[in-house]
Amino acid sequence: MLEELFVRLAGGNPVLLGLLGGLVIAGFNVAGALVIVVWRDPSERALDGALGFAAGVMLAASFTSLILPGIEYASAAGYAGLRLFGFEVAGLLPVLVGFVLGVAVLDQADRWVPHVHLFITGRVREDRGLPVESTTNGGIQAQADQSRLAGVVLFIVAITLHNMPEGLAVGVGFGSGDVGNAIALMLAIGIQNVPEGLAVAVAARNAGLGSLFYAALTGVRAGLVEIPLAVFGAWAVSLVTPLLPYAMGFAAGGMLFVISDEIVPETHSRGHERAATLGTMAGLLVMIALDVALG
Repeated sequence: MLEELFVRLAGGNPVLLGLLGGLVIAGFNVAGALVIVVWRDPSERALDGALGFAAGVMLAASFTSLILPGIEYASAAGYAGLRLFGFEVAGLLPVLVGFVLGVAVLDQADRWVPHVHLFITGRVREDRGLPVESTTNGGIQAQADQSRLAGVVLFIVAITLHNMPEGLAVGVGFGSGDVGNAIALMLAIGIQNVPEGLAVAVAARNAGLGSLFYAALTGVRAGLVEIPLAVFGAWAVSLVTPLLPYAMGFAAGGMLFVISDEIVPETHSRGHERAATLGTMAGLLVMIALDVALG
């Protein structure tokens, strides 16, 4: 029924389907960010478990909705792969190339994020530690407040960058023409956007960025980047169909990089490893169930 509704609304246009998918996953992010209005003080254990759940969903979705369908698409008899030196690039290779590119782009983006601190404080920081230069009590407090704000801005920028492959993945899914698989991927990414939106809102509130509603709004803004990327992904792969397996590999590589480089270390750094691990297992189960039910 959900697949029929999407096709009816978009008329089968992959770009409009991508737009609808982007709006849905951004809507889940909004829901997660607004949770802070009613759940004002979630514990670190709860947040780690929720982010672990997000990691599990992304982990399963990377394989069931991106890597494996991408390989299948590039291995089909009708796939017109790119030709290099007389050799047709098809099968596993396009997905692997896209995967490596996705990891490389997210790795470079992650290296860029710490430099945001320079624009906020006017000082270069050598690592993720927060320097304190003032010697007076008032100066130390001001420096601490500024450093805390800088850390939150870095966190929000990081989440925004890490939402990029998720939005792209949904757009690529709809651009592939497999609406059922795209909807499963959309719901999976949307569900894992809920704890991400909440995490951004909590970080913004803890940094003193105003009211609870403003903190929630900060979480909403972090997820809005997914809408234009979903549209772009659907448009690009529908326009140049041989790019589809590359785009699927790219999105999967980006998401798996986020899981390993950011989510797992973050959720295992505060003594709540068991909650995070159980959350990851629950996320895997949910995504597998979605894939079977909608696939």
